[in-house]
Order: sequence, then structure tokens, then C-alpha cells
Amino acid sequence: MSHQPAAMAADPVPATLAHRLARVPLVVDPDAARKAVDDWLAEAGEAGAAITALAAEAPRVRPLLEAVADGSPFLWELMRSDPAGLLRLLGSDPDRHLTARLSETFRAASHSRDDAEVMRLLRRMKAEAALLIALADIGGVWDLGRVTRALSDLADAAVCAAVRYLLLGAVRAGKLVPADPDHVEEHCGYVVFAMGKMGAHELNYSSDIDLIVFFDPQAPLAPGVEPAQLFVRLTRTLIKLLQERNGDGYVFRVDLRLRPDPSSTQVAVSVSAALDYYESVGQNWERAAFIKARPCAGDLALGGRVLKELTPFVWRKYLDFATLADVHAMKRQIHAYKGHGDIAVEGHNVKLGRGGIREIEFFVQTQQLIAGGRNPGLRGRETLAMLDALAEGQWIAAEAATELAGAYVFLREVEHRLQMVADEQTQSLPADRPALERFARFLGYESRDAFAQALLAHLVVVQRHYAALFEDATARAADERGLTFPADRDDKETLDKLGAMGFRAPLEVSATVRRWLTGSPRGVRGETARSHFALLVPMLLDQLARSENPDGAVLAFDHFLSGLHGGGRLFALLNQNPDLVALVGLLLGTAPRLADILAAHPQVMDPLIEPAFFGALPDAVQLDAELTRSLAQARSDEDFLDRVRLFGQEHMFLIGARILSGTVSAVQAGDAFAGLADVVIKALHRSVGDSFAATYGRVAGGESAVLAMGKLGGREMTASSDLDLIVVYDFDEDHPESDGARTLYGGQYFARFTQRLINALTTQTNHGRLYEVDMRLRPSGRSGPVATSLAAFRDYQRNEAWTWEHLALTRARVVSASPAFAAKVEVAIREVLRLPRDARAVAGDVVEMRRAIATEKGEGDRWNLKYVAGGLVDIEFITQYLQLVHAATTPAILDTSTIRVLEKAARHGLLPVEEAEVLRPAARLYHDLTHVLRLCLDGPFEPSKAGAGLLALLTRAADVPNFANLEAHLVDTQEKVRASFVRILGEAP
Repeated sequence: MSHQPAAMAADPVPATLAHRLARVPLVVDPDAARKAVDDWLAEAGEAGAAITALAAEAPRVRPLLEAVADGSPFLWELMRSDPAGLLRLLGSDPDRHLTARLSETFRAASHSRDDAEVMRLLRRMKAEAALLIALADIGGVWDLGRVTRALSDLADAAVCAAVRYLLLGAVRAGKLVPADPDHVEEHCGYVVFAMGKMGAHELNYSSDIDLIVFFDPQAPLAPGVEPAQLFVRLTRTLIKLLQERNGDGYVFRVDLRLRPDPSSTQVAVSVSAALDYYESVGQNWERAAFIKARPCAGDLALGGRVLKELTPFVWRKYLDFATLADVHAMKRQIHAYKGHGDIAVEGHNVKLGRGGIREIEFFVQTQQLIAGGRNPGLRGRETLAMLDALAEGQWIAAEAATELAGAYVFLREVEHRLQMVADEQTQSLPADRPALERFARFLGYESRDAFAQALLAHLVVVQRHYAALFEDATARAADERGLTFPADRDDKETLDKLGAMGFRAPLEVSATVRRWLTGSPRGVRGETARSHFALLVPMLLDQLARSENPDGAVLAFDHFLSGLHGGGRLFALLNQNPDLVALVGLLLGTAPRLADILAAHPQVMDPLIEPAFFGALPDAVQLDAELTRSLAQARSDEDFLDRVRLFGQEHMFLIGARILSGTVSAVQAGDAFAGLADVVIKALHRSVGDSFAATYGRVAGGESAVLAMGKLGGREMTASSDLDLIVVYDFDEDHPESDGARTLYGGQYFARFTQRLINALTTQTNHGRLYEVDMRLRPSGRSGPVATSLAAFRDYQRNEAWTWEHLALTRARVVSASPAFAAKVEVAIREVLRLPRDARAVAGDVVEMRRAIATEKGEGDRWNLKYVAGGLVDIEFITQYLQLVHAATTPAILDTSTIRVLEKAARHGLLPVEEAEVLRPAARLYHDLTHVLRLCLDGPFEPSKAGAGLLALLTRAADVPNFANLEAHLVDTQEKVRASFVRILGEAP
């Protein structure tokens, strides 16, 4: 393999990119797009005139420019910033131009003597290539295979150039002594492996690149030079050259966490240590990862020897059907449960979601791992080529190969177009319908519905083929255990098997199961229920055995059966849906908070078997209608409160089940928990207001508003979040007395009303407690009145509030009020937030507060995701600071959501892009992990004491292969977040 991109063979010059355009996206706002292009061309001088002339010759050029202006801020900015460069691209043959550009940059960068110059060259190559590849993709000039190959060639060129530059620098420094300095890579003892999509030449548009770096301790080094020290330093510089963002942007984000034991190894690992690791403790996910591995830079001969040494590890000599169950378990860790009904198109993740890209990749890789040891033709890296090879070898049906290939191409094109919008490494479709409508047009579809129809057709096909490969694996594994439960005795062989499965008290488990099978629990009464349940027991025990506490899961299921009404329908459906059995086992064994709800209220299971459960989450209108219907049937005040609690717990359970099943993101879950709380608060606000007025009457002009603060205000609630509330009121001060049989005056009236509202939210009833309410964020805190007049609220915030109270106010939103009064309160909040402030003074206050929190809470526990140095509090303080210091001049930055503020701040130039690229994924990671931890634990998380089930949930939430990767990723993220905090706020806390 050559380090330098090869020149193409001479042939007749084909038509230019402009003339080869075969399609263009559709535009949402034609007038705005037309004007944007007109204005830009007018400003672009000679280049603009030349583009206009070219567009007259090539009729698709102008529509393409307008579509990009309408649909992709990232690509539009690349065009606008360099019209002459765009003209060159449009007038070139794209294949020849890309090859020449990569070769030119490789030569210039690898022979440079300066890091800054190398970074500039690589970044300008990336920007030009990114625009060229996007135009060839969007315009239908290149198919998917050519697009992904071009992206991979770009990555190869960048990595090869940086590695040669670093190796030549080591030669000049007298540390590396190669046999032939003109071919420095040969036998240098340093090799970079491309993994994942880069290794397979399948890189996506805004992809990270996954690399593993190995070195030979016997490398040709000068006397006294320590190999590990030199090659680790080279690797760190390599990351800087590729990843560090400067005025020219960045080249690629680099991920080195696929290396052996990343939480305890350096970024470059010796070959001997790596081979020892894979031979002794290598896992199936690492076998799967090395299917796509290829040496891409440095000592390629060394890379070839490493792959040869790893052949027995990756490719077993026998047909490895035992791998099937293990790969299926691996897939469960990092991918969603399949579910069994509708798929919500909005927000769907086309990579990790059901029927997505990852499912196709797992389908192919599993077949490769099973049969590749005996069939070298199945050891290829490329997904589409291996689908063909599997079909040719009759390992899969030709129909499966054709349909999965079609789905793969479709989903990868969707993925690329998503990433072209803003150059983000995302695979999630827009979460709201208007945004999805715009994206569908950018993808070339007439409407959201037309796109959804095409998408769902492919997702269903992928699910069907994946199910044929995997879905019976759990049932087969359970059946093979051969568990028997005679009515009159415990079977000794079964007791031994239960112990081997992980149950600590097999005798008690056996006795419990035998009692179930007699039909003693209410849920198993009736012949139909018992017969379906008997079929379910082996699979159920298999799933419960995988939980954190298998014996506790059996007890929880026993409690569940005792309260279940008519289980026949449920058991039949569970027998048909192994994934759902796995989900029930997961809930009972891993998430005690949800298990308690399920045991106390088994009816919350009902929605899990509804076809639409895994579809879109219910919106506020649906929730409000459901709660209203239930409350209309209340027979007493006590029944009313019970119904509210039951409604809240059922929906908390369902959101929690969606989180654990991996079918909602952290953003969606936080919004769902907050939306549920909003509906409950509104219902109780109305109800308490009416009942209070029945006793005390109403105050003339009286209005009250419930303000959400904190996690509720930011729509970032978790399963255990308190409600941070403030109640603001107003009335006609000329008539302050209420008109009821028992009168109260103004402030007293609303204070007592507020107390009754809090009691309605927090009182323990037969169905438990709904929420804890925290009102310490109200003016004057604990010492102030529980409700505040609008005038006093406005005056306090303007004249007395501390900086920390204004930071908290950035998350305030009105949850319940009349529309007119809500508008008044929101205006008052925005007026305060838009006051001009001294940025340095605010920064000093924020740093001081962060320091105080660290003193009180500590900041050394990496799994205390909120308070750790570089944790969520750091990010929240950054977003709140940005709003306070910039809202006066850029009010558009105001938002209650942490992630949306980061996006707005970056879009408006108030936050450097390199900081946004650290903080946005960090916030998502912390939210993803926090949701799982809040569902599964009541106390702090201690990895050494956690079971495999919880560790698997956390690794899946973070989309990493295993827990060691997660810990390394977490440490790295926290270090970067704290560094961002220091740069933005000006000093360390």
C-alpha cells in the first residue's frame, strides 16, 4: 500500500462537476434562497460573474446553490467564504481534482518543518475536499461507494502526511535512525491502524476517525531513546495536528479508545503488550472491530505482521455459532431493543435505532465471525461487498443481501445529508416535524411524509432480516437449559443449573417457580394463563438471571404476578416477543425504582404491549386529555389525588422503560419527564384554584403563574428530579379582599393557595408520593413568602438578586398561567436577563460559586457527573454565564435548555466552535448516563460494586464497546470540559 495517493491513469478528460450534476435537493423557502444566492454572487466580483456564466451552461448549478443556501448552513458558509475555490471545483473533474489535491498536500505537509504550517495545509485540504465531496454526493455525480472512498482517502492522506512529517522530525532530531531516510516509514516500528468505517473505506461525512497506534520496542532508535516515550509523544502530536481546531478549522476528530484497555494504557501501545492482551483477555467486540482494521500509515509491514498474528484471535478455525449469542448480547449493549410496533420517525437515530445502520453491520459481522475462520472470502472489510459474498456462499438468501444492501445505501445517504447540514457527527433525524420537513426537502423528497414512507420501508426490512438471524437466540438459549419444575418436589439438576445461572438461593427460586406453575398467584390463574406462562418460564428465568440481582428480580416478578389481572394475553405476547421479556427482566432486575412501580401497579405494563409503545412519545395534548378523562371520574378529593399519582407513576415508568430499552435519547427523555410534570402541575393548578375559590372566593384581577426552574425549567428532568418552582401572582390592589364566604387578603390569599398547591403535589397518598417540591429559588429563599407578587418579583430581580439568582433565572419558564399573565411574567424575566452586565464581574462570581460548590460537594469522583471537575455543573455555569453577558446584545441566545444555548451561542459567534464541539457532546453524554443512573440507583454509583447489567446499560447509553472505553472517554471528556471552563471564564475554580 502506498503512503502517497496514486495518480490516476491518463484517459480522456471527462465532463466537469458542473456538467455532470444529475440531481439537486428541493428548497423549502425559494425566495429566501434565491435572494441569498443573488446577493452573494453580486458580492463575489469576478468569481461571482464566472459562476453565473457557468450556471448558464450547466442548468443544475444555480438550483444546487440555492438548495445548499436553503438546507446546509455549513456548506453554504464554505461556498460563501471562497467563491473562487467553488468555481475551481465546479469547473474540474472531481476524481482528478481530489486525487491531485490530496497528493499535493501530502507532499507539502510531510516535508514541512513547522506544526502550524502542517495544520494549515491539512485543514485547507479538508475544507476543499469536504465541499467537493458534498457537491458530488448531493448532485448525484458519485454513488455511495465513491463518496465513502473519497472521504476515507482524505483521512488516509491526512494521517499519512502527519505521520511522515512526525517521523522525519524524529529523524532530524536524531531520535529515529531508519535504514533509508527517503523511505522513513519502512521498518520504523510505528504503525497506525484505521479502524471502523475508516478501516473499511466507509467513512461518513462528519465522522471521527478511529485509530489504534502500535509500536515495536525494537524500533531503530538512537541509543538511550525510550521507545514508549518517543512514540507516545509522536501520537499525542499526531492527535493535535489532526484534531485541534484553529482559525482554519480542524481535520478529523480522533478516537483512540479502541486500543487495548484504554483506561489504563497510553495512546500508543507496544506490539507485544497488545498481542498478549488479545490472546489472554480479548473480547468478541474486539474480534468484530478487527474485521475492519487496516494499517493506514507508518510501518505498513509491521501492521501486516500484527494482523497476521491476530488472525487466530479474529478468525476461529471452526464454525463459531457460539459467537451468535455473545454478539447479540454485545449488540444489546450498544443498540436499542427492537420493540414491536411503530417507529417514531422524528428523532429516529438512523445508525443506532431499530432497523438502522448498526443493525446491518452487526448482521454482516456476525456472519463473518461465525464462518470467516473456514472461509477466507468472508474476511473482507466492506459491508456491501460482504453482503454479496455471504449471498454467493449461500450463508444468507440473495433476497436478504439485496434488501439489506438497498437499506444500507439509503440509510448511509440519509446519514451523510444529516451531517452536511451543520458538520455535526449526528445520526438522529430532526425531532420536530417542521425541521424534518426541511431536512426531507434537502434530501430530495417532496415532503416529510414521502421521506418517512421510504425510511420506514427500509427500517422494517432491516428489522425483519435481523430478527431472522437473532431473535430466537434468547429463546433457544433458555430452552437448552432444560429446567424442570415438578409440582411435588425440587429437581436436583434444575437446582444445580439455577446456581450456575447466578441465582444465590436456587432452592427458594425453584419453590417460587413451582408455586407460579400451580396457578397460585392471581396473574397465573386460569388454564390459558398457566399454559402460556409455562412456556415463558425458561426464557423468563434466563433473562432474570442476567439482572443485577437475580434473586431480587424473581421476588419482584412474584410481587408483580400477585397483582396482575388476567395474565394470559400478556404471557402470550411475551412468548412472541423475546425482546420484551428481556426488557421486563431488565426493569425488574436492574432498575429498582421502576421495579417498585411495576410491582405496586402492574397495570403500567399494559402500554408496553401496545403496538405504538416504541413509537412517538405522547405529547402534551395527549397527556392532558388522558389525565382530564381520568380526573373526571374522581369520586372524592382523595380519589382525585390518587388518580394524579397513578397517572404520573405510570408515565414515569413508561419513560423509564423507553430509556432502558434505548428507544429514546436523553434529550427526548428529559423533555418527556418535564412534559409529564407540566401536565400534572397545570391540572393541579386548575383544580386547586377552583377548590380554593369555592371556599375563599377570588380576588379581583387575581392571577397566578407557576414558574419552573432548574431541571424542570430546562426540560432536562430525570426520574428522580425534584420540582424547582416559584409562584408569582398579581391582583387589583384597589380591591385586595377575596369575595368568598371566608375572605383572605391579597398576599395572604396567594400564599395559602400556593401552600395548598404544594401539598397537592407532595402529599403521600395510597399511591405514594408524586414529586418533591423545592421552592428555595424564590426571592429571599427560605425566608421569603412562598408566593411573590409580580411587582415584588420584578423589583427583587432588578435590584436585590445576586448573580447566582440571575444564573438560575436563565432556566425559568412559565408552566401554568393564563396566556396574558404568562406573557407578562415572561417579559419580566427577559427584561432582567437582558440587562447589560460586566462580563468580568459575572465571570468572577461564577468561578467563585463553582469553587464554593466544589468545597461543599467535592469534585474528585468521576462518576458524580454533576459535581465532578469538568462535570455538568461546569457546563451549566458556562451556558448561564454566556446568556447573562450576551443577552443584552444578542437576545436570541436566551433559552432554558443547556444544549440549545450551546448551539445558539456557537451559531451567533458567542462561543468558539472548538469549545462548542467539546461542550455539546459532553452535555449529551452526561445526560445519557445520568438518566440510566437515576433509574437504576438510589445512591452513588460505584463501578466496582455494579453488576454487569448496569455496566452494559451505561456503555450502550454512551455508544462505546465496553466499560473500560467508557471510563477512558469520561475522564477525557471531563478534562476537556474543565479546560473549556477555564478558557471561557478566565480562571480555574
